[in-house]
Amino acid sequence: MIPLSSWTSRATSPQDVVAHIKSGDRVFVHGAAATPLALLDAMCARHDLEGVTLYHLHTEGGSPFADPVHHGRFRSVSLFVGPALRAGVADGRADFMPVFLSEIPDLFLSRRIPLDVALVQLSPPNRHQHSTLGTSVDAAMAAVVSARTVLAEINDQMPRTLGHSAVPLSRVTAFAHTNRPLPEHALAEASDVERRIGELVAGLIEDGSCLQMGIGAIPDAVLARLGNKHDLGVHTEMFSDGLIPLVEAGVITNARKKVHAGRIVASFVSGTRKLFDFVDDNQMVEMHPCDRTNDTALIAKNDRVVAINSAIEIDLTGQVCADSIGHRIYSGIGGQMDFIRGAARSAEGKPIIALPSTAAGGQVSRITLELKAGAGVVTTRGHVRWVVTEHGAVNLHGKTLRERGEALISVAHPDFRASLRTELDQLRHFDMAPSR
Repeated sequence: MIPLSSWTSRATSPQDVVAHIKSGDRVFVHGAAATPLALLDAMCARHDLEGVTLYHLHTEGGSPFADPVHHGRFRSVSLFVGPALRAGVADGRADFMPVFLSEIPDLFLSRRIPLDVALVQLSPPNRHQHSTLGTSVDAAMAAVVSARTVLAEINDQMPRTLGHSAVPLSRVTAFAHTNRPLPEHALAEASDVERRIGELVAGLIEDGSCLQMGIGAIPDAVLARLGNKHDLGVHTEMFSDGLIPLVEAGVITNARKKVHAGRIVASFVSGTRKLFDFVDDNQMVEMHPCDRTNDTALIAKNDRVVAINSAIEIDLTGQVCADSIGHRIYSGIGGQMDFIRGAARSAEGKPIIALPSTAAGGQVSRITLELKAGAGVVTTRGHVRWVVTEHGAVNLHGKTLRERGEALISVAHPDFRASLRTELDQLRHFDMAPSR
């Protein structure tokens, strides 16, 4: 770090920082734990702004611009919808842009979406006058590079991350200095169903595998069952606290990786303070923009890539809906297809869709004859491989429609298997084998 007096003297109030935003501007908003809350609050308090478009992935800790009171002044465009924006998107007050995570940086760099302002949260600068994007590099680096104006909240509690995360202080037009905790997500308590899924997925992971996983009870349940593995690697879009015990136990070494050997590679992290401290100035962790972490060709260069992704529902041909419940947008495309395809092209790779067999307290089957009207197909039936529920694991690759139907029904909840067989037989004129 450089002496506080040599950079803090340049700090201004959040209100003065956001005074650089003009009506009609296109503004990128840093996301996840790096959401610049002080700047967002100050921006929303400006009643003279009109027609400002905000581009962002999911934000955490509060999204004041999503409040209906700001309708018409701020227009949110989610590149991945978080909980705070679901109602706005459903009501038409906000927009959703379907896009692969790997392709978002180029939207900014190519000026297809010309950004006027990047609102980011940074770690304090080092002696070389470089801050970092901390917990979220993802599309933020492209925004910082391409935006006309960069406005920052420099937070003493933002970890300094390595890799391709550095932002020269000279690139920042104005900044506020804060010292506040980042939004945290504690490890989720897994249910019996999620623990069983974790056990089955862990059984598919071999020594030397390179992992991609998300956040939530199922990925955490998988990680909790990998203590007997050796020389695992990590090249992922994101990770959370569940990874740390495997690093500390020497299970994750990254020794067999061909790309970024010896390093955990990610685009963003989400978890607790323990995780933020883990990535702080950690030479073993490299943070990169998501056009690199999610580059399918790069992912495939590592052997035995295991990509673990979730789904809302899957039909009996293998079409995977992961972004919506019918017409209602729930999340986004994200990086699922980037890693599903990358793992499929990896030598001995395993793309996995893992999901509970039912929803709504067991009243609804997630394995269905057909997807709901309006449901988004994130992973096509041509790309799907492994599907895991608490009732088993099946590989759909190389299977006919009949064989896929049989395989998926075998991992559906027993309460729904008979009806699924009848429906599939009536639709496809199959003579399905009776239940065993």
